[in-house]
Amino acid sequence: MFHPEWQRRLLSIGVGLVLPLSPAIACGPDFPYLLLNDRQNALAQLPEGSFAQEIRKLGAAIPGLAGATEATLPQYWGTNDRLPDQRDEVEKAQLPDGLFERVQQLRALTDAAEVERQGVGLPAELRLYTAGAVAFAQGDHRQAAEYFKRVLALPAEQRKLRSTWAAYSLGRSLALMTGEATETSDPELPQRASAAFEQTRKLAVEGFDDPLELAIASLGEQARLNLQAGEWSQAIGLYASQAIHGSDTGASSLREVGATLAAMDDQHLLPLLHQQAVRQLLSAMLLAGIQHSALPAERLLTLIQQTGIQQLDDADRLAAIAYREGDYTTAQRFLERAGDSGLTWWLRAKMALRAGDSKAASQAYAEAAKRFPDDENWGWRRNGDWLNETLKPKCRVEGESAILTLERGDYLQAFEQLYRSGDLYWEDAAAVAERVLTTDELKGYVDSHVTSTPEPADGEPWNYWDRPPALRLRELLARRLMRDGRYDEARGYFAQTEQQQAAADYQQARQQAQSAWTDIGRAEAYFEAASILRRQGMELLGYELGPDNYVYAGNYSERYNSAQVVPDAGPIEMGGLLSAAEAQRWNATAAEPYRRFHYRWIAADLASSAADLLPERSQAFASTLCAATDWMINVDPQRAQSYYQRYVEHGALRLPPAPAFVFGVGACETPDFQAARKRQWIERGQAVIQAVREHRGALAALSLAVVGIAIYWRRRSKKAAV
Repeated sequence: MFHPEWQRRLLSIGVGLVLPLSPAIACGPDFPYLLLNDRQNALAQLPEGSFAQEIRKLGAAIPGLAGATEATLPQYWGTNDRLPDQRDEVEKAQLPDGLFERVQQLRALTDAAEVERQGVGLPAELRLYTAGAVAFAQGDHRQAAEYFKRVLALPAEQRKLRSTWAAYSLGRSLALMTGEATETSDPELPQRASAAFEQTRKLAVEGFDDPLELAIASLGEQARLNLQAGEWSQAIGLYASQAIHGSDTGASSLREVGATLAAMDDQHLLPLLHQQAVRQLLSAMLLAGIQHSALPAERLLTLIQQTGIQQLDDADRLAAIAYREGDYTTAQRFLERAGDSGLTWWLRAKMALRAGDSKAASQAYAEAAKRFPDDENWGWRRNGDWLNETLKPKCRVEGESAILTLERGDYLQAFEQLYRSGDLYWEDAAAVAERVLTTDELKGYVDSHVTSTPEPADGEPWNYWDRPPALRLRELLARRLMRDGRYDEARGYFAQTEQQQAAADYQQARQQAQSAWTDIGRAEAYFEAASILRRQGMELLGYELGPDNYVYAGNYSERYNSAQVVPDAGPIEMGGLLSAAEAQRWNATAAEPYRRFHYRWIAADLASSAADLLPERSQAFASTLCAATDWMINVDPQRAQSYYQRYVEHGALRLPPAPAFVFGVGACETPDFQAARKRQWIERGQAVIQAVREHRGALAALSLAVVGIAIYWRRRSKKAAV
């Protein structure tokens, strides 16, 4: 069957090929939709449904029939040019050497009878089928049908290769004969053709070879016969079954059927809406956002109400269409007639929110989550801000419910609702984990529910972009504990040995910076901690989301801003669905400073603390300030300038014979702390000598006084002895 839908698809592909393409990781990721950044809209909007998912309600899979593979070819531009090539490839693989070439020679003939005569030496199924194929190619469908019948009349063991081919081709021959008006036309040809297509599927299920997947194609061919007979429901069911088995042609055919129905005037469409399949197909298209100018949602809803049908199995879908159109009165009317589906309860939650009843909405969300299957997937979508979302309704429902859970202050439950979505709403879950929960609340959850992480199948460390949520959560907790200074607790949550070692090294350096006996020992530890942070700060202290975006390996700054949860500067303020208590938690856990790579500021401050403990004219003093300047020059020039100014004022003078010090970005020397120790002793000695020189007179007088006092006490002691 020729489908204009495929013309449109191929045109889209052709246009896509001339556009510049860029890999996501190289040039920027496809940022996901964040529920917490769009709270009001997330609760108000109802995402479009999935046409592929709705199709499953229109038909059924054939028991025992396998799904489509690459052998099921889409038809582009109304031609079958690829089909002969595919057939030849299959025959070449099926037939022994020499037999394939013989069949090809026979296919080149134009007389079916001559094929039968020259093919005497071939197996009967090959000889008869090839003769029928030649007759079919010549347009003699009646003769072709007779040959295909003869193939099917052979004993089963003699037609293993060509049974499905013969049954399918018989159906096509009989179907084409229905359009050939002759005096001997058989009025039962359509029924016989349908029976042949049904036989094709039966033979495939029984195990006869079907490498071209003609059993799946037979569904579409039989559906076309139903359409020609005005049997809309039967045709829709067969096309749906074809799509369920994985054929894109089945889905595109349903779109065409829907477009044909939509183009009808009210007089012709209204009676057809009494057929459930017709009604469900049109509602499925509208629910999935497949618009047709001849059938706006308002027209369909009006016509369905005019039918007077009281029992509507798709009332929940019709309510959803009305809700998305903003017709809440009609939506409520259909909801009252809807069943107990997940979509029904989802809509009830949204209607309750419109009525201002958050409690009823939360209860409805809970009921909706129970009724949506875990594996139901409505596919990939983009919202109005061009952010993407893979929509699994159960996860989306729980995510929306989490917004209300946050509003009432049950933060741990809200996190659980978001975390259950896995990768889908990971960034929302991470936001609650590192900004709303306290560290102890998060640690308690992880210790109880995420005690380990799954091992990769290949035994190698996880690829950064493929890390499972459990691993991400444990690492998020580890970094949060590190930021809180709880180093001993943090190390066990890092998954990689390298991170655990870096955390241990950083802990040791910070502790030595407080406990070393000498100032220079403390300075050396401060600088060691600073250097570790500059090299591995993202892994040790980075925020999963803003401002560091560890989730994207730190490659991107804030992706977009929301007054609710992603501030550029200043505290978050309550408003809308963000309570004062939640805002307080956000502010208490913000990075300080709230700047990308915030740990670089910490590293620079540690280097500056090292300089505080070093002799000002030492190479180490200059080198630590040089490093601090280097780390800040591109992110905070003003702070970098302050470090440089301190160097100029206190450390720039170098006493000979020391070489000139190079203070510049990327050219900093490694601090020589051993030399600083020597320098410190030299400076202390110089300080003593200088003090003696400046107070020579006073020291002489003091010395005389001490001598005089000593003589006085000695004489007094002698008198006392006498």
